[in-house]
Amino acid sequence: MHEIVNIPRERAIAVGVGSRAFTREESLEHLEELAFLAETAGAEVICKIFQDRDKPDGATAVGRGKLEEIKEMIEEDNIVLAIFDDELTPAQMRNLSRELNIKVLDRTGLILDIFASRARTSEARLQVELAQLQYLLPRLSRMWTHLSKQFGGIGSKGPGETQIETDRRMVRDKISLLKEKLSNVAVQKAEQRKGRDSMQRFALVGYTNAGKSTLMNALTGAEVLVENKLFATLDTTVRVVELSDSETHKTVLLSDTVGFIRKLPTQLVASFRGTLAETLEADVLVHVIDVSHPQFREHIRSVVETLEAIGAGEKPVIMVFNKIDALPDLDLVHALQADYAQSVGISAQRGINLTTLQEMMLQMGDERHETLHLHLPYSAMKELANIYRTGTVLDRKDLDDGIELTARVTTDEARHLRGFVLEAA
Repeated sequence: MHEIVNIPRERAIAVGVGSRAFTREESLEHLEELAFLAETAGAEVICKIFQDRDKPDGATAVGRGKLEEIKEMIEEDNIVLAIFDDELTPAQMRNLSRELNIKVLDRTGLILDIFASRARTSEARLQVELAQLQYLLPRLSRMWTHLSKQFGGIGSKGPGETQIETDRRMVRDKISLLKEKLSNVAVQKAEQRKGRDSMQRFALVGYTNAGKSTLMNALTGAEVLVENKLFATLDTTVRVVELSDSETHKTVLLSDTVGFIRKLPTQLVASFRGTLAETLEADVLVHVIDVSHPQFREHIRSVVETLEAIGAGEKPVIMVFNKIDALPDLDLVHALQADYAQSVGISAQRGINLTTLQEMMLQMGDERHETLHLHLPYSAMKELANIYRTGTVLDRKDLDDGIELTARVTTDEARHLRGFVLEAA
């Protein structure tokens, strides 16, 4: 019988610095979230410390007095890792590492570390590695200063600078290679999606840990990983869902994508664009919100900002206020439903109001499609191919001067076909 060995977790301190961009309450909430991120990464957060400032100190993020306080905590509690809530500049990272004499991470580095540990598919691993290298590249300039300082003035192009340029070139070459590989993966996935284009598509989006994967499982039985951790799901899962009400039965596709978070590193937004393609190509977004969280309104803002950043800001959205079973009453949900026309309060875990959500998905999906009666000349075969690729042909007659057909197409495709319409079907 093998002995179970418990690997000790790194003892960490979480450090937050206020700014004019956020209220003190919001900044403290960000610090709590940073501690949750650290726990997700496998650290043990021994203490949290916060400093109110108009802006972070250019050299060490925190002021001299607060830095001394952090040093004392590190020594008293045997802390080996300091994690800062905002992205540190290369100079700040170098100065803090020297002053504290322990490993220093910022929020971006921590999130990248979590993503690296949770990437399962080859695509996700490529995306994470690309983001890590893009994060590393501007920080290389500070890694060889101990060598370049040996030289000064004329003839100072010594081994330090040579090593920096060598490292930069290697990183840039690897970045180019990863981008090429991801581009090839994106082409392959686009081909795979073509076979599904006749089906309406819905994409679950939301703040990390809002309950998207629980909802995915409830609607599809997909058995997506569900954990009370941030970023439990990285890889996109696509499943078939049977939607039905008293009059309609329809098969649609539902995708579950990576959760968003405040201050999501720009490197990750860029490198995960391929994974987020399911979001970009969805007919309707299902925005899942943990309405029991005290900062859920800020979570909504963060998700909306990220959707706009990836080009999905104009998509139709169903607002799903999840975890209503954790609320003392439903007054808040009723108020929110008055603010958002297409919204519903649910409990994905307990199956509350899932039928109402499905009915709303049916209605929203139908609004994104039109049925047209068309006459296409034989010179318009490209348009005919697009109809078969993205829509459903209900009736077709091949005539001497062209093809007459009735087809159900997306509203986007319908705009391109107006010149061929005989009459609305």
